Amino acid sequence: MFYGLATKKIRSSLVTFRHVLEDIESLNRKALEGQYHLTAISYHAYPHVADKYVLMASGSSIGDGYGPMLVAMRPMEPDEVRSKRIAVPGKLTSAYLALKLYEPDFEAVVTPFDKILTAVSERSVDLGLIIHEAQLTYHKTGLHRILDLGRWWKTKFDLPLPLGANALLRSLPAEVQSECCRLMRESIQYALDHREEALSYALQFARDMDTRLADKFVGMYVNQYTVDCGEIVPKAAQKMLDLGYEAGLIPRRVEVEFAR
Repeated sequence: MFYGLATKKIRSSLVTFRHVLEDIESLNRKALEGQYHLTAISYHAYPHVADKYVLMASGSSIGDGYGPMLVAMRPMEPDEVRSKRIAVPGKLTSAYLALKLYEPDFEAVVTPFDKILTAVSERSVDLGLIIHEAQLTYHKTGLHRILDLGRWWKTKFDLPLPLGANALLRSLPAEVQSECCRLMRESIQYALDHREEALSYALQFARDMDTRLADKFVGMYVNQYTVDCGEIVPKAAQKMLDLGYEAGLIPRRVEVEFAR
């Protein structure tokens, strides 16, 4: 997504960027304090930061019939996850919210996302809630997929599962917000139009992925929804956040709002 901006293929006379690489839960927590002008966040985090940030129409990661997964050392039925110890990548992640909506009764063990497969393999937890590329590599460690939350969500609500988004500080001037939205949209489109070079750049940040697997992963989460959220993503996000509020998982009801 950020290839065009990071390599200055996409430029602006109004704003410049300093890129900070952190895991999504760390970014969620820093968004609570309004630390960055523009930041990736989980959709689950939005109600907690909506007073400070507005979502961007470009940059969403959406699971359309696929998404975060529960994996375990042994096969089990999805209804067996009740009361289990589950490694989760953070309590503000959309994966965690989706799992709580599926099954409220479990013990969450907050674990860095790239350590979850190890935690399951070492049996320090019963299951792991995996995000990012672990969704494509978990089988290499002999683990079993128990549940795909994106598939469950699609079957239940006939909607894609909103996972990550980009957000802008509301305090930024309107022309800066508009310029950031343009730059983000053009950066994503540039990467899609120059896929091979963008993928080559992105591979330096990949963990345990070859080019073929990385290309598959990119195709899952950088797509038409990423260039522009359209109408379906706001609808899906509103549904997820409303359900979270009704279940007592989100402190207040919010209306999703997107800058363009």
